[in-house]
Amino acid sequence: MRYPEAERGPVIDVLHGERVADPYRWLEDPAAPDTRAWLDAQDELYQKHIDPELRRTFRRRVVELADTGSVSAPVWRGDRRFTLRRVAGQEHAVLHVADGGEPERTLLDPTVLDPSGTTTLDAWRSDPSGRLLACQVSRGGTERAELLVLDVETGETLDGPIDRCRYSPVAWLPDGKGFYYVRAEPGDETRRRVRLHLIGEPPEHDTPVTEPATSHGVGISADGHWLVISTADGSDPRNDLYIADLTTATHQLRPVQQDVDARAAAAIGPDGRLYIVTDRDAPRVRLCVADPTNPSDWTELIPEDKEAVLSDFAFLDGLIAITRIRSGTSELSLHDARTGERRRDVPLPSPGILGPLSTRPGGGRELWFTHSGMATPEAVWHYDTSDNSLTLWEPSPSPIVLPPLETHQITCTSADGTPVRVDVMARPHQGPDPRPAILYGYGGFGIPLTPSYAADALAWVDEGGVLAIAHLRGGGEDGTTSHRAGIQGRKQRVFDDFLAAAEELVSTGWTSPDRLAIWGESNGGLLVGAALTQRPDLFAAAVCVAPLLDMVRYDLSGMGAMWHGEYGSPADPEAFGWLRAYSPYHHVHEGTAYPATLFAVFDGDSRVDPLHARKMCAALQWATAGDRPVLLRRESDVGHASRSAGRSYDLAADLLAFVTTQTTP
Repeated sequence: MRYPEAERGPVIDVLHGERVADPYRWLEDPAAPDTRAWLDAQDELYQKHIDPELRRTFRRRVVELADTGSVSAPVWRGDRRFTLRRVAGQEHAVLHVADGGEPERTLLDPTVLDPSGTTTLDAWRSDPSGRLLACQVSRGGTERAELLVLDVETGETLDGPIDRCRYSPVAWLPDGKGFYYVRAEPGDETRRRVRLHLIGEPPEHDTPVTEPATSHGVGISADGHWLVISTADGSDPRNDLYIADLTTATHQLRPVQQDVDARAAAAIGPDGRLYIVTDRDAPRVRLCVADPTNPSDWTELIPEDKEAVLSDFAFLDGLIAITRIRSGTSELSLHDARTGERRRDVPLPSPGILGPLSTRPGGGRELWFTHSGMATPEAVWHYDTSDNSLTLWEPSPSPIVLPPLETHQITCTSADGTPVRVDVMARPHQGPDPRPAILYGYGGFGIPLTPSYAADALAWVDEGGVLAIAHLRGGGEDGTTSHRAGIQGRKQRVFDDFLAAAEELVSTGWTSPDRLAIWGESNGGLLVGAALTQRPDLFAAAVCVAPLLDMVRYDLSGMGAMWHGEYGSPADPEAFGWLRAYSPYHHVHEGTAYPATLFAVFDGDSRVDPLHARKMCAALQWATAGDRPVLLRRESDVGHASRSAGRSYDLAADLLAFVTTQTTP
């Protein structure tokens, strides 16, 4: 391989008494002429090494499998029903509304706002009457949303835009005259406040309710009596929780939970009680209640299940619906709202995962939710408590033909003896030969990997590949305990879990090192970077999407300053030692035969700066002694998360084509 020239600069930082080289510091500036020239050369190199026919084949199959579309459970406000849906051929999901028994009509289509397809609908919430809609849209993938208020009847914009509203919660006043929301401080999107906005008033007149913090949650009771606010500073798995009586003159915030190493969220139920869902003294989460006038005095209502994580709850008439995730599969049960006693389990269509529970305002007897699985497209189901009936409310928007496949769950043992669960999906197989395989993982921020429908995964399996999903410490599959077991100074455990999963796939004959690829995104990109630098002999290929890789400087760009709770701060000597010990960029060694590696980055990414991938790509291209390629794929006008369907298909096809080329002899 002839790689684009990348000068190794003389930059050396002395950090906590240790000399730390950073030879590609100059690649941190995307606007510098040398960086632009290097990127142009990388673009040309990438295009030369991607098989166009293989890319077309994968794209066709991904489109076929993805055109099941997507649909949300209905959200009811007054007599109006809101549904977000994407059907075959649409680039973005479209928000629809139905008035009473009338047919649905389109309320908000992102491609109408922007025919180029680079504008996304990030979030939306109607006022209690269904008359007004607060929606957040962002452009070019930046996730720096602007908040608008629409008239639901006419679609006319009545208020906004209000900028700096990245994924802000919205809590409407009962009369629809305003709402509480979260807005970043000018010039610092990591510091945010809850504010009260009155419709028609300039945003600069909005009333601040909290002091600046990293993140906030906000909710309001249906009668407007109580305001509930959660506040967290950083990504530590903990937060403070407050309640305010809005009928008083001061609106003073009183603590529900404060200065406790636990997470909690709360809502006022139809019976006027404060319901608190928390992992305090319950790693797999329990539900407690309190009198709003005495909010720190909790009573346990539904205890923790020692083997399943409570993931959602909703109010029905006299009942509380609870969803839990047990070994990666959702379950649904109904409990007495006064006593917490388990009344019945709701049978689900098949093993899979449930989306958010939806009910009519104030409760009622009906419940809606989405259900999907690894080979089950998303559909909406309806449950009626009056006759215990479960019926299909809305099927997947478009039917498809799925490939024949089998799913397995295997367990391996990590370096310290901890068992690691791995889900495996593949076509039925005859014969002993190892197959091309992708091992996927995340292992961070308490986020669980659940068996959701994914067209790119199915396209890979359809072509004869094996897909393995490792459930690692650092994630939330087993609640707070598993998250805390893989953060800060314990991060190496996550990498050990992943390497153990790879070794298990090889030793049991699923695949072999020359046919095994690893794949990760964002924090999962860090996972892949650590794995390929720690065990380059174990993999044929690596796909590293929007990754964190320079952990000595990760908090100086993107949203990194918010993640000290997850990784530790490089400014702290002890945390610097953890980070330096595994930082992938700092463990690239000349003369090592590294796996074929593809970095995928997005110019609009405001969470993880593409500088990580640029620097790591240059380092690997300089160091590798093998003949496997190290490539960079970059994309403009998209960011870390939402994108148009077409852009998603292009990305999936490119990554799958790369993996196939590198894992097929």
